[in-house]
Amino acid sequence: MNLALFDLDHTLLPIDSDYEWGQFLCRQGAVDAAAFARRNDEFFAQYQAGTLDPVEYLEFALGTLATFDPAQLAGLQQQFMSEVIEPNILPSARALLQRHLDAGDLVAIVTATNHFVTAPIAKAFGVDYLIAALPEIVDGRITGRLNGTPTQGHGKILHTRAWLEQMGKTLEHFDHVYFYSDSHNDLPLLSIVSHPVATNPNAVLTRHANEQGWTLLHLFND
Repeated sequence: MNLALFDLDHTLLPIDSDYEWGQFLCRQGAVDAAAFARRNDEFFAQYQAGTLDPVEYLEFALGTLATFDPAQLAGLQQQFMSEVIEPNILPSARALLQRHLDAGDLVAIVTATNHFVTAPIAKAFGVDYLIAALPEIVDGRITGRLNGTPTQGHGKILHTRAWLEQMGKTLEHFDHVYFYSDSHNDLPLLSIVSHPVATNPNAVLTRHANEQGWTLLHLFND
């Protein structure tokens, strides 16, 4: 059996779901739009530059979720999926995933974005396994704190290995291990799999992939 791992934002989606969730909340008037957008933009720029503190960002994002009760969050989540995410689930990404599923590969999405935002996206893609940052939940409510360690950078390796261990497997159990990602932030995991695929890569990852002879894939070209 092969293992196929996928980053989500700018890899399977042509957008950043975490950033767009923040923009969506601003449009809904659910947060102070000016203050939130400014902070969200700062974090997004840090992510692109590779300087983001993942815990600081995640607790900013999760802190926003904590201000809503579960019923409000469910309604907002459904609207966000309908208005923002579903129009950006494109045939090329679906086809790539389906090729691995049809081949009988074990498929998972491994994302730094939190589980609340990404769980319905993974479901919409037909992917059963999601490795994402987990919000702490107490008495059915998100507290605003991160549960465990971030799923970013080296954290993706730690969480992927832990997930496989729950199934009695390791990365070494698989004939081929693919990881598709757009970002140099994912170089730790890209560097240890047998088949790294720079997917819609940013400039830094493009240079590195060319130097290493990795496959480059552009899913969203017209």
